[in-house]
Amino acid sequence: MSDTKPRALLFSGQGAQKVGMGADLLENSVSARALYQRADQLLGWPVTDYSFHGPVEILTETRVCQPALYVHGLALLAAYQDLTGQPLRFEATAGLSLGEYTAHAAAGTFTFETGLHLVAQRGALMQEACNATVGTMTTLLGATPEQAREIAAACDVDVANLNCPGQIVLSGGVKEMEAVPALAKEKGIRKAVALKVAGAYHSRLMATAAAGLAPFLANAEMHASRVPVVANFTAEVADGADAILRDLEAQVCGSVRWEESVRKLIALGITDFVECGPGAVLQTMMKRIDPTVTCFSLETHADLLKYADSLN
Repeated sequence: MSDTKPRALLFSGQGAQKVGMGADLLENSVSARALYQRADQLLGWPVTDYSFHGPVEILTETRVCQPALYVHGLALLAAYQDLTGQPLRFEATAGLSLGEYTAHAAAGTFTFETGLHLVAQRGALMQEACNATVGTMTTLLGATPEQAREIAAACDVDVANLNCPGQIVLSGGVKEMEAVPALAKEKGIRKAVALKVAGAYHSRLMATAAAGLAPFLANAEMHASRVPVVANFTAEVADGADAILRDLEAQVCGSVRWEESVRKLIALGITDFVECGPGAVLQTMMKRIDPTVTCFSLETHADLLKYADSLN
């Protein structure tokens, strides 16, 4: 593989976390170790220990997994630079939900520390919103966006994620969501799968989290991004600090337009994608969105070695 293709970095969202993520990065990279140590210090709780050793019940908590995934994504980039002696070149970036913050940190919109502070506040506020509401989420397999919107309107719930062709997620109150499977079946949708989640993410039930996050976003120090960052909420390149703040606040309750975001990156000329995060979730979605582009998934030190070798 040549290192001349226009490249975009993609960063994982909540749900991708797994116990043990990042442990081998710390063992093999001085810079990754420094990031984890700095994160523990700033957060005041051991994100390193929870990431590496769990237990899974704690790592899965919204307040924990969001900072953990943020640190892991940036630790991958730090470890790559230690391994090769140069940063991983990229011309654009995006991230799924939480991953949009990691994308902005990678693009220089804000520092590692500022992003970690925002993500920690976001995770805590979203967990509070989950605890205060009774919400859930359901994936519609085989639905069109139009069908998903019709079902959401009929059941008084929200479209949370438009991930890739045939995979759309609805989010809302448990009582309202009970009507979703029958209506999906009536419309000929292949399957409605209830998700094991703590609450109704990317729905109106997260309104208190969005309102609580707003002042933290407004007070965060922002810089001009070094490369285009495509926002989940608009599926467009965020242009300027004010637009970035609006997009990040709106994203908490708004739909994650992931398929459109990826297509925007492709329209910008990107042909090579690198997913930074556990589980290859985004790589799998990419195959459904556009199988003609390449997408390499980075999770471990071994993945970094393999990818670096492929570029030589």
